[in-house]
Amino acid sequence: MARRKKGRDIHGWLVVDKPAGFTSTAVVNKVKWAFDAKKAGHAGTLDPAATGVLAVALGEATKTVPFVTDAMKAYSFTIRFGQATDTDDAEGKVIAESDLRPSDDEIRAALPAFEGDIEQVPPQYSAVKVEGERAYTLAREGEEIDLAARPLFVESLTLSARPDPDTAELELVCGKGGYVRSIARDLGRALGCHAHVTTLRRLWSGPFDVDYAVSLETIEAQARTPEIDALLLPVETGLADLPRLTATELGAARLRNGNPGEVATGAEYGAECWAAYQGRPIAVGTYRGGLLHPSRVFNL
Repeated sequence: MARRKKGRDIHGWLVVDKPAGFTSTAVVNKVKWAFDAKKAGHAGTLDPAATGVLAVALGEATKTVPFVTDAMKAYSFTIRFGQATDTDDAEGKVIAESDLRPSDDEIRAALPAFEGDIEQVPPQYSAVKVEGERAYTLAREGEEIDLAARPLFVESLTLSARPDPDTAELELVCGKGGYVRSIARDLGRALGCHAHVTTLRRLWSGPFDVDYAVSLETIEAQARTPEIDALLLPVETGLADLPRLTATELGAARLRNGNPGEVATGAEYGAECWAAYQGRPIAVGTYRGGLLHPSRVFNL
């Protein structure tokens, strides 16, 4: 007999303002403990040194994680010119140096090459799998890894400040799978001077904005109290980028059993949508001719 999971059946999203020095997994575990939740996950890893939006899903909200992971994200980051590191950030060992420093105009002129549909090689120290092993594991063992370039959509990359000749502050809006460290590394190469990331902050991720994020201190202060549940956002917050449909009473019953169900409001044929009944999400699926064909069903 399978062991029953300990914890509460609690569902929703918590937007955490992750501090530096914590892994994303450590933050999820802290949130899971604080809410005494049976199940938790997150939508998009942040490096330990990075800060900002880490969207944590509890319970049935974990079924909406892929839709947030696939959404656009925005970052503010600082890069240092003149040094390349083996990790492409300040945590690594310096492997190349240059006395050259680009002007503001040179930086701005180089940025358009990193916008639109581009190909990006992940950092050597990344979670990309190589023959079943994480790239960072192989890199720590001293292996030089030939990582394949991956497609990335970059909506915008802008220079926001230039504190001094050695550093620049930029803002990036990109799609799924982007590595800010790779942007810094490749921009340094394009400018002929080397570069790496020194600070990184995620400003928003899909529907979740850092202005509405909760600190770890607040989570710890309210842990295991009735008040903490008020910090949660509804499960359907993770579905903000999908059209919403309304299920009929019969349709809701069918959808709950995993069958195609009638929805009262139409959508484009073949569109991925979610359906609600009496204000609560029932299922996510594909809309075809008045029916929603479910791919995920919520038990709420």
